[in-house]
Amino acid sequence: MGLLPSSKNKFSISRMKEAASIFYDSLDSKSKRKALFHYLDGERIFWYYPPLNRHGLPLKDMTKEVRRLAFNLLETGLSSDAFNQTLQIINHELILKELEARKGIKTFVRDPERYYFTIFGNPKNKDPWGWRVEGHHVSIHFSIWADKIISVTPLFLGANPAEVQDGDSKGLRILKKREDLAFELINSMSKDQHYIATIYENTPKDIITYNSSRVTVPVVEGISWDELKIGQQKLLKYLIGEYINQVNPEIAKPRLDYLDSNILRSIKFGWAGGFKHGEAYYYRIHGGNLFIELDNYQSGANHVHSVWRDVENDFAQDVLRKHLLAYHVL
Repeated sequence: MGLLPSSKNKFSISRMKEAASIFYDSLDSKSKRKALFHYLDGERIFWYYPPLNRHGLPLKDMTKEVRRLAFNLLETGLSSDAFNQTLQIINHELILKELEARKGIKTFVRDPERYYFTIFGNPKNKDPWGWRVEGHHVSIHFSIWADKIISVTPLFLGANPAEVQDGDSKGLRILKKREDLAFELINSMSKDQHYIATIYENTPKDIITYNSSRVTVPVVEGISWDELKIGQQKLLKYLIGEYINQVNPEIAKPRLDYLDSNILRSIKFGWAGGFKHGEAYYYRIHGGNLFIELDNYQSGANHVHSVWRDVENDFAQDVLRKHLLAYHVL
């Protein structure tokens, strides 16, 4: 949400630096050629969530020890719930692989070892640096400068199937809370409120920002904060928290505080599609620099894509731009 205050407790940041440095130092020369990029390399602002080959060091090319260090780094940035969700999404590839095999579907390689870790810059230097973890339905980005975490977005998690229909994992819904809270909110609304909240006649086939490096949705649409009842406002706030609380609590707190003080009253909640599980639907939360969207359209409305974005500061672009204007423009 723009230039945010960082946590006064530097423990999580120092722990992240240490984990990144240890991972960095553990790599042999071949692995470093795959995993390390300059912080300002254009690769840093490219992201995507389908199953495709990426730049970075994949799990399949890591030793057991390097893999452990990679996941140690990931864990420093996320809440325990989001960390476990990410691991579940990675392992979900095996469920999807089995599902497609039973249906005779030939598509992408479903492989939980095709998740890539990338370091941008050097975590041991004073200059900005960052890291990324990305693969099918996972795209996580952190940028750090000195003792500040200057960006944690975009942060994308998805799941296919959104709900496992059979087998040993039947009933598993990795991202259920961000679906259930939204259904509870939309189903608490009156017809008039539904009309105001509806922003599309039909459910979009995916999140509308796709993998853009910057959010370009100029119009804030939907039902406003002030048009919601108190209980509905609480539900919306819980739903927003489901996204912001994906990051380490020490990182999330200043963002939540900033939300309370500066953003909430400008937020609108937009909806498209059905009002119950099994029906295609989409929602968007937009106000100030906060942008959240979820889409469940594909695979018979059993395939969730969700993302938290910062309109101005994805990939720390706003922080770096302000620094360059203040100190490097003649």
